[in-house]
Amino acid sequence: MKNTVNQSIMPKTAVINENGHLQVGGCDVVDLVEKYGSPLYVYDEETVRSACREYKEAFSAYPDTKILYASKAFLTQAMACIFAQEGLGLDVVSGGEIYTAYKAGFPLERAYFNGNNKSSEELELAIDTGVGRVTVDNFFELALLDSVAKSKETTVKILLRITPGIDVHTHEYIKTGTLDSKFGFDMTQLDEAIELIKEEYSNLELVGLHAHIGSQIFEIAQPYNDLIEVVSKQFALIREKHNIELTEMNVGGGLGITYTQVDNPPSMFELAEVILKAFNKCNEEYKLNSPTLIIEPGRSAICTSGVTLYTVGSAKQVPEGRKYIAVDGGMADNPRPSMYQAKYHAIVANKANETATETVTMAGRYCESGDILIRDIELPETEAGDIICVFNTGAYNYSMASNYNRVPRPAAVIVENANSDIIIERESYDNLICLDKVPQRLSCKKPEGVL
Repeated sequence: MKNTVNQSIMPKTAVINENGHLQVGGCDVVDLVEKYGSPLYVYDEETVRSACREYKEAFSAYPDTKILYASKAFLTQAMACIFAQEGLGLDVVSGGEIYTAYKAGFPLERAYFNGNNKSSEELELAIDTGVGRVTVDNFFELALLDSVAKSKETTVKILLRITPGIDVHTHEYIKTGTLDSKFGFDMTQLDEAIELIKEEYSNLELVGLHAHIGSQIFEIAQPYNDLIEVVSKQFALIREKHNIELTEMNVGGGLGITYTQVDNPPSMFELAEVILKAFNKCNEEYKLNSPTLIIEPGRSAICTSGVTLYTVGSAKQVPEGRKYIAVDGGMADNPRPSMYQAKYHAIVANKANETATETVTMAGRYCESGDILIRDIELPETEAGDIICVFNTGAYNYSMASNYNRVPRPAAVIVENANSDIIIERESYDNLICLDKVPQRLSCKKPEGVL
């Protein structure tokens, strides 16, 4: 083995091997592309498990802490099994995420169901599969959930999501804690919501409050201090006004990660220090009865474990302008650069030891001018057939992927100790049309013998 790759933006097991190729989980990524094709999502199991264990260690100073993995970042049955084995819970936001976890055998009593517009069918599924808590987002959902619970002759334990009025320095699209947000009850609505629970919604049991301020957060001290102060004060007011001693405080997730060399986020240990210090202070100040502390890491638990492998195809040199290199994926398998100007780091995986000699812009294969994965990155000279590895694609890549241009979505594999296993099969053209229906009046002549 040769030089270790910069671990701040890459999986823990990433190294450059004797062939000058990137290796992850003991697997040469060039061999992975030969075996599974590209584009290809690759997840390093050791990095996922390490993140789970570090979160548990970081918050271990407060014994009654629940760590819920935010499934929206990336969830498959295999990943649900890993989080179950590591003792984490799940933050789920749809019937599909509940069903995935259920089919994997995940203990759903450790799951919390969030979301601003849950359907009655999703709420029924949550109750039927034994989801532990429902975080109620609005008045409509209060009435709906009580009705569903009543029809099933059960009581559902709930948290109320509130908008704490806290702004953080992150992209506008991933701020969730400001007053002008689609999520949660305004604090001025809490008393009315609680009175409804007490007087009308007898199949709901209020156990806590949930607040989340955003995602990809680097500045943690002031926002989390303010957040815990706001929620703790509400605990005390609810006890005083409504004689309810809440037992669970969910402060969300949002810790940022290192996508490029210029990013410098705090560690999960630094996050824990800030949160636990503020939590203990407020417990004492407001005389709270040591409620359960809940956090919901998503991106910071999964993102660095994942990389995406692409194969280089065409290239274009604009006269007196940029050089573009095109790869066999793009905005359909990673929409984040197009959605909110996300930035990434990449290397030529089969030339990992070579010196960068040119600045190129890495373009996708989709029919949009905005399909650019990375602008102006320095790489060794590339040619058709080279393998590009983009780092930190473990969160919000596959989970946001689409079939734009009717391109099948990539496969995903997990690697560990020189072994690789498929966790998502590559889609086929038949997968693309399996839900299509052609009305009889529109049917045309079927092709003969080509495919």
